[in-house]
Order: sequence, then C-alpha cells, then structure tokens
Amino acid sequence: MNKPQWITLSVAILLVVGLFAATQGTLFGERKAKTSAASAPHTGHDHEDGFGTDSVLYYAKQNLPQTQVARLAQLENSITRGDVADQKLHLMHQLARFWADSAKAFTPMAWYPYAFYTAEAARLENSEKSLSFAARLFLDVLGREEDPRVKHWEAEQAKDLFERSLKLAPGNDSVKVGLGATILYGGLDAPMTGISMIREVVEKDSTNAFAQLTLGEASLLSGQLDKAAERFTTVNRLQPSNLQAILLLADTYERMNKKEEAVRWYQKALPFVNNPEMKKEIDKRVSDLKNNQ
Repeated sequence: MNKPQWITLSVAILLVVGLFAATQGTLFGERKAKTSAASAPHTGHDHEDGFGTDSVLYYAKQNLPQTQVARLAQLENSITRGDVADQKLHLMHQLARFWADSAKAFTPMAWYPYAFYTAEAARLENSEKSLSFAARLFLDVLGREEDPRVKHWEAEQAKDLFERSLKLAPGNDSVKVGLGATILYGGLDAPMTGISMIREVVEKDSTNAFAQLTLGEASLLSGQLDKAAERFTTVNRLQPSNLQAILLLADTYERMNKKEEAVRWYQKALPFVNNPEMKKEIDKRVSDLKNNQ
C-alpha cells in the first residue's frame, strides 16, 4: 500500500461510519433520477448536469429488496393532514433511521440518504447543534470524494447547513472552521477564502484544535510538509489522544523521509486504534519503514 493510499485509508476509517467506507461517486450512474416523493423543504432538485439530491435518492434505492422498497414508499407518503411541519420532522427522522439501520445491510450507498434526511431534519429543527452535526456528516467525507458531481452536492449541503448554524451562533468558531473547510475542500470558492476563515479563528484562539488540524491538512495537500507537521504537533499537544492528528503526523514525516519519526508516531497511534485491520496495516507500515531505513 503506497503512502497516499495509506493516509486515505486511515482517515477514512477514522472519520466515517462503516457503511460508507465502501462507497464512492463511481457507484452513481449517469441516468437522471426521478424526483423523490418524500422531497422535504430543501431537497434541491437535480442540477443542470443531471445530478443532485433526486439522483442520490434514486440510486440509493436500486439495490434494496422489494420489501424494503415497499416500506420506504410507505414512509415517504406518510404525511397526512394536520400538523404537517411536525409530521415532516418526524418523517425525516424516520427516513434517516431507515437508511442508517434497515438499509445498511442491503446497500453500501445508504450513507448518502441517511446524511441527507438527517440534514433535512436539522433544517426543520433549526437548532445550532442539529445543523452543525448534519454539516459535519458531509464535511467528514468531502475531502475523499472522487466523483466531482457527488463532491459538489456534498459541499452544497455542508455549506448550507454551516451557514444556517452560523446565523444562529455567529460566535461559534467550530462552525466557522467547518464552513471554511467546506469551501476549501468543496471547491465552492477560491481555496484561500476558506483558509482565511480558518486562520481568523486560529489568530483569535491558537488552542482551537479543529482549526489547527484543518490548516494542517491544507498544508499537507499543498505539499507544505514542515507547516503540516507543525500544525499536527500542535493538535497532539492540545489533544494527545486525537488519532487523526497522530496518523497524519506519521504520514507527514514519512513523506518527509524522516522514517524514525514516522515509525515513532505510527507506534504512538496503536494504543488508540480499535480496528484490527487498521492495526495490522499500521504494523505493516512500521515494519516496511524499519526494513528500509
């Protein structure tokens, strides 16, 4: 496993629920989807390029057993007369749970509608906490998405959610960092626009680990390895058990050809790793580095 593959795997395991690990934009076809019957307040119909929320929901349903399709249709059409707003909120939670629980055994693409319906519920609730949680679902996968259409959709979802959250809590630095990271990784604006937002937070509070970590990732992506190592070291000082920072620091040192340092940080990660396969990969990485010193 080469270095880019390794760091992609490590961050993937850290940040994303298991059911999403196997999904990538290549699973989506080219056919334009029909509009979902459960379109809630912010479904966002397909864009001019033929891809959007309708497509996401359409393709996620394709591998469901017929019994699951019938159950899903029943949920999607369950709004009746009365307190429609409350019913829609309840329905969004039900649909999110359906995809998180019932559907994950049948399709690796269940994460997409799970995240979307979680976001729709957050928009209806309109609380800082729920909006930020939903936004992070999309942000956490944004940097690894391979399909540009899916990546743009994820970025739009995250940006809208972070902006709504920021309106409710203008002083929330974590939300500002999330919005900046979404702009940076989602290609919705010039990268420096997002970086500037994150730097503002760091200048105000250098102990903000989320901001330091994000700037470190940006430095790593741009090849500024010394700066990346400095940022990840800062995160480790602030949060010694932050596994993502430890692995990214190990990977940075490996890219710098500082093998002894890379080995030290990979080994430092092991006590925080619960996944057996991931431990095996780290052990292999350490062994390869030691043998090539």
